[in-house]
Amino acid sequence: MLEEYITNTYLRAGAVFLIVFLAIRILMFILSRVIPFFTKKTKTTLDDEILKKASMPLTLLALLAGIRFGIGEINIEESLGETIEGIILSLMIVFGSILVYYIIDALVTIGYKDFGKKVRGKVNESLLQFFHSMLKILVIFAMLLVILSSWGIEIGPLLAGLGVAGIAIAFALQSTLSNVFGGISMLLDRSISVGDLIDLEDGTRGHILKINLRSTKIKTLNNKLIIVPNGKLSESNIKNVALPEPATRVVVPFGVAYGSDIKKVKKLILGEIKKVKGTLKDKKPIVRFTEMADSSLNFKAYFYIESFDNVPSAVDDANTRIYNALNEAGLEIPFPQMDVNLKK
Repeated sequence: MLEEYITNTYLRAGAVFLIVFLAIRILMFILSRVIPFFTKKTKTTLDDEILKKASMPLTLLALLAGIRFGIGEINIEESLGETIEGIILSLMIVFGSILVYYIIDALVTIGYKDFGKKVRGKVNESLLQFFHSMLKILVIFAMLLVILSSWGIEIGPLLAGLGVAGIAIAFALQSTLSNVFGGISMLLDRSISVGDLIDLEDGTRGHILKINLRSTKIKTLNNKLIIVPNGKLSESNIKNVALPEPATRVVVPFGVAYGSDIKKVKKLILGEIKKVKGTLKDKKPIVRFTEMADSSLNFKAYFYIESFDNVPSAVDDANTRIYNALNEAGLEIPFPQMDVNLKK
């Protein structure tokens, strides 16, 4: 039996494959149990995140390593063997690059989130999304260079050629580069962030869903998706409702009939406005008498709510309370009318 194993190259290859694969998997299993033991007292979730994401690429790397060592036991043609080893090595570089991406992404993301919460109390999700996009491009570019080098292709002349070609590409892709730098400028300027409610120059209003390298995705209040190039968006006049803070003022106009007691109206509506859901207690609401119109005495109720996202529901609640309060108090709510006198 032992003699058959020694002479049978396929059995030796299978045995080597299993030994290498199992050895690496056992080592990974031990590390997955030992590392959390030392890091369980830490407040950060960095170690858990890295272990979770690294499991898949490490398993595939172990599988490819076992295959590579196993093939070495099989007597095959030299050129074919080199080709197979080159393909396996290229796959190992791909999965190794994925592993590097996960580790760097977790380090920067979790570190930035912890830093952002401690220093500013919040995290700029737009900057994180932009970082994810840039990191993917850099890792893919580096991965391709390493793969080319593994196949014996000189990288130096290639990089020099790319530098010269880059100038021509830059001229050809001026609009694309404009969009990329427009996105960077908006992120550095912190003029917009993911989740902000903005008004565009054409009157479109919506929430920012994602800021990509080339464009920004905006979801309108009618649940429609608008994609705006970053270059155009950075040069536009944008009204960001979320800045300087999420809290926003709501203005609700209403009117009563001539002859109504002004003080009574103000006191009544002021009490109702304070009951609106989400009203900020530290900013007092105000009711102002704004106009003696043709058919009514016009007022405006001003109050602040916690978030701009709640404006529609706050307006609805305020209008309902004002209407019911005026009716219950016997105060007439006028409608536009005109008296016409005919002479005989």
